Amino acid sequence: MEHHPHHRQSNNQVPHRSFRFWMIVLLGIAGLVILFGGAIVVNAGGQRKTATNTTSQPSAALTVSSAKAREEQWPESVKASGAIAPWQEAVIGAEINGQRLVAVNVNVGDKVKKGQVLARFNTDTLQAEQAELNANWMKAESDRKRAVELKDSGALSSQEIESFENLAAVAKARLDSKNMQLRYAEVIAPDEGVISSRTATIGSVGNAGAELFRMILKNRLEWRGELTASQLVQMDTKQVVTLNLPDGTVAHAIVRQTSPSLNSNSRMALVYADIEQANDSHAMAGMYADGLIVLRQSTATIIPAQSVVIRDGHSYVFKLQQPGAAITGVRMVSVTTGRHIGSNIEITSGIKVEDEVAVEGAGFLNDGDHVRISNQSGK
Repeated sequence: MEHHPHHRQSNNQVPHRSFRFWMIVLLGIAGLVILFGGAIVVNAGGQRKTATNTTSQPSAALTVSSAKAREEQWPESVKASGAIAPWQEAVIGAEINGQRLVAVNVNVGDKVKKGQVLARFNTDTLQAEQAELNANWMKAESDRKRAVELKDSGALSSQEIESFENLAAVAKARLDSKNMQLRYAEVIAPDEGVISSRTATIGSVGNAGAELFRMILKNRLEWRGELTASQLVQMDTKQVVTLNLPDGTVAHAIVRQTSPSLNSNSRMALVYADIEQANDSHAMAGMYADGLIVLRQSTATIIPAQSVVIRDGHSYVFKLQQPGAAITGVRMVSVTTGRHIGSNIEITSGIKVEDEVAVEGAGFLNDGDHVRISNQSGK
């Protein structure tokens, strides 16, 4: 039999070529699908159309309220802190020596009147000494009178007469001194006021000059606020001070005067303000209180304090870029704040009157956000 090797080789190559051909075709189709698939869309009716980029309105990130910056007349003020102290505090002490204290009539906090007896020392010894000195004076005075009557008779020399007169004068002086000690046995209030301290104890023996009581004269208190040099030049008499007391209540005071110089160590000056002693005032000597001193009225650009957001130690507001629109972008603006009264705050730089800012929800915003405005009043 005769062999034909050439024909067997041709039959073996046919399947191999067919496989490569269809692989190339499939890869080409896949490439076309990937290349054009993103640009071909099929609609519900089976028709094809080319997709186009369309611009839509951005969605709002948050719903907020807004307010317009406006002008109001606000009082300018200075903040300071200081102690509340007596206007004048009297030290009442013993004025006699060696006598025992037998009565103490008042205690701390008691209101007293001028001339009221606060305490009393024992007077038994003093009265006995007074009686003796009174007798001595009466005898000396009698001798002096007789000597004067004999002056013209020549029975006594002028020196003897002068001696009798001196003895009478000395006896009278001793009696007056003892009478004064008897008066000092009663400790008297020098003026009306309130007892602020008491060291007097029944049974103790008095020493002249020893402190028995302290008294706030006329129950008059003052606030001594500490001021810097720049604050001091703004002070004037009759300015009103609002004091925030430690218990949360408020007291009022009127500036009386300022210190003529600054403390060389602290570089601070003092302002003295008389505290109005209303019946419900809780101001007490020894308290430390913050004070707000009203200076004058001036124009302030204000917005709700809730609008101001603190970030990284700086103050910002979110200004509406399209005021009046239902949905608008916001821009974060750095601002400088000033006075703060009630729910409003003064803006000294960063925005101007009629600028509209986000209020409720401002703390959740970021620069460039779009927001929906819940109010269209602009208030």
